[in-house]
Amino acid sequence: MTLTIRPAGPDDAPLVLAFIRALAEYEKLLDDVKATDRDIRAALFGPAPKVFCEIAEWNGEPAGFALWYYTFSTFLGRHGLFLEDLFVKPEMRGHGIGKALLATLARRCVDEGLGRFEWEVLDWNQPSIDFYKAQGAELMTGWEPCRVTGDALRRLAASAP
Repeated sequence: MTLTIRPAGPDDAPLVLAFIRALAEYEKLLDDVKATDRDIRAALFGPAPKVFCEIAEWNGEPAGFALWYYTFSTFLGRHGLFLEDLFVKPEMRGHGIGKALLATLARRCVDEGLGRFEWEVLDWNQPSIDFYKAQGAELMTGWEPCRVTGDALRRLAASAP
């Protein structure tokens, strides 16, 4: 039994999208997925990518992924890493694949001198909360995510000087 973690390549765009859709289905958010293969290919493998992806393979078969990007902390004065999505196929769980993906990104943080490694978890997803806590994650309280999309985003943009 072998586990490999590797950076995603352009030919992986359909696989990355399939993982995104599988994660969204698990999170009961499949109707929110609007991304296309073309969108993923452009974002991850265009001339100036701002998002990155690691693919986990178990015995040569795609098993999961971690999609991430760099952030910046003004308080620390250093960049960090934000994990947007982490997913392991249900039938492949229990082999340490999720932990290996997290550890790979943690290694990147340490090697690059990044100040933080952050992500979000749905408050109802107790299995993931338990998993993340077991990896040493601290759930942040007192911070609420904010999002502006659609018409509200256009209204806000229209108010710019």
